[in-house]
Amino acid sequence: MSDGAGSRMGVAGALGLSVTSSVAIVICNKYLISTLGFFFATTLTSWHLMVTFFTLYVAQRLRFFEPKPIDARTVISFGLLNGISIGLLNLCLGFNSVGFYQMTKLAIIPFTIVLETIFLNKKFSQSIKASLMVLLLGVGIASVTDLQLNLLGSIIAALTIAATCVGQILTNQIQRRLKVSSTQLLYQSSPYQSAVLLVTGPFVDKLLTKRDVFAFNYTVEVVAFIALSCSIAVCVNFSTFLVIGTTSPVTYQVLGHLKTCLVLSFGYIILRDPFSARNVAGILIAIFGMGLYSYYSVAESRKKTEAAISLPVAAQDSAPLLGAKGSPRPENKSEDSFDYMPRTAKSAFTGR
Repeated sequence: MSDGAGSRMGVAGALGLSVTSSVAIVICNKYLISTLGFFFATTLTSWHLMVTFFTLYVAQRLRFFEPKPIDARTVISFGLLNGISIGLLNLCLGFNSVGFYQMTKLAIIPFTIVLETIFLNKKFSQSIKASLMVLLLGVGIASVTDLQLNLLGSIIAALTIAATCVGQILTNQIQRRLKVSSTQLLYQSSPYQSAVLLVTGPFVDKLLTKRDVFAFNYTVEVVAFIALSCSIAVCVNFSTFLVIGTTSPVTYQVLGHLKTCLVLSFGYIILRDPFSARNVAGILIAIFGMGLYSYYSVAESRKKTEAAISLPVAAQDSAPLLGAKGSPRPENKSEDSFDYMPRTAKSAFTGR
């Protein structure tokens, strides 16, 4: 098998694992919330990250992968930033309406583009931008309802967008620049992410739910589903870093919106959640936008590959939704297709 075909299969496998594990954890956590009354999202996510770290620790001890040291300042800063972004996402949902929360998540893509354009000198073609506009329009129609605004909620939303965008861009940049794998980066950073949420999680959850996680009645069934949720979260967290590392922040956001559409569809088909013609139209528009994005990304990736063959010294890079991972490129050069939310507490509860 050629390197290009193997790379495409690797990216497709990462995307498939991300979608499958995200939908599975939504089902599990929905049962925890709706049936068992366990509403402590931030605390649960701290357990997710802690179990992920111990799983990776055992894996490296068994030599499934070789840990690669990353300088302490980088990994601690990165881990704390991602942990803070998770807490902010939960606070954003707690202090805003669901509709405004969805708009906040939609805003992550354009803000990521702006940051990558300004600080990384990336360029995005008009075709890529247009396809993303179609995607965002569809997701907005399908998922955004009320847009109630308040000052505190708006400030938290702005901080959420900034922390999430920077965290996702750093996830991609650290893997590429330091030449570490998604497994190695997740292994190094997960203890710090977990530590932030272990300390702040109970307070955030009590603020949002008016309930104490330590006073909850932990029955055998609750513990079993928490354990199942933590197990699935290992795949969710791993696939998140894998997707971001092999593609980019924007592509990961596009994948997140696909998960949103799948979760909405699942809720209607399996759980008989309320569904309207507006939801159907929005999902169809979003799927069309994702199709356009993938088509233009692959087309641009092929053009760059052909250019790289004819001009070997001009290293190219792209991150199509289902395309191959390109070779490292010098900055300030070629046009880039849309690329790469750390895995968030709400991500685990909403499939994003």
